[in-house]
Amino acid sequence: MADSKVALIVGAGEATGGAIARRFAREGYTACVTRRTVGKLAPLVAQIEAAGGKARAFGSDARREEQVVELVQAIERDVGPIEVCAFNVGGNVRFPIRDTTARVYTKVWEMAALAGFLAGREVAKVMVPRRRGTILYTGAPASLRGGKGFAAFAGAKHALRALAQSMARELGPQGVHVAHVVIDGAIDTPFIAENFPERYKLKEQGGILDPEAIAENYWRLHCQPRSAWTHELDLRPWMEPW
Repeated sequence: MADSKVALIVGAGEATGGAIARRFAREGYTACVTRRTVGKLAPLVAQIEAAGGKARAFGSDARREEQVVELVQAIERDVGPIEVCAFNVGGNVRFPIRDTTARVYTKVWEMAALAGFLAGREVAKVMVPRRRGTILYTGAPASLRGGKGFAAFAGAKHALRALAQSMARELGPQGVHVAHVVIDGAIDTPFIAENFPERYKLKEQGGILDPEAIAENYWRLHCQPRSAWTHELDLRPWMEPW
C-alpha cells in the first residue's frame, strides 16, 4: 500500500467538491475524487496535477452498496489510508407535494441520505482501527427546516443530519471526528450565473458563497484538535437572511 494520505471526496462536482479536493491536495493529500461518470472528473484531476498535487478519479455510484465497498477497499489497497472523507452529493429538487412522485422522493433520499450512510459506514471501518480520521457531511438549510416545495430534499437532508449526529456520538470516543456543514446561500457556480444573474452580481460584494472559502472551512475542521471539535458549522454570506 502506498504511503500517501488520502482525502476522499464523494460527489466531486465543479464547485464545492472540486474546491475541497484542491484544498486537501495542496496539503499533500492524494485527492480521490468520485462521480458516477468518471470522465467528468478529468478536468479536476488535471487541474490538481498541474498545481503539483496528486489526484485519482473513480467512477462510483454512491447509492450502490457494492460500489462504495469496492471504492473504499480499492483506495486503501492501492492509494493510501483514507484520513478524511467529505460527502458532497446533492439532490436539491423542487416539486409541489402533489407532484412529487415516489420515484423522485426515493431517488433524492438515496442520493442525499442512503449514500451518506454507505460512505460513512465504509470509511468508519478503516478509520476506527487507526483511531483517527475525519468524516465531513455537506448539509443545507433543508437539513434544518422543510421549505415549501422541498419535501423530498428536506426529508433526505434531515436524515443525513441525523446520521451525522449519531455517528459523531458513536465515533468521537473512538478517535473519528464527524462534522456536518450547513451551507446556506447561493454558491458561485455557472448554474447561478446563468439562471440567477441578478443574484450572481452580489458576488462583487461577497454576497454569494465562494467554493474556495467553503473548502477552507472543511480543511480547518479536519485540523481541529480533539479537545475542541466542532460538530455542526453553518456557512453563509454576510448578507444572507437567516
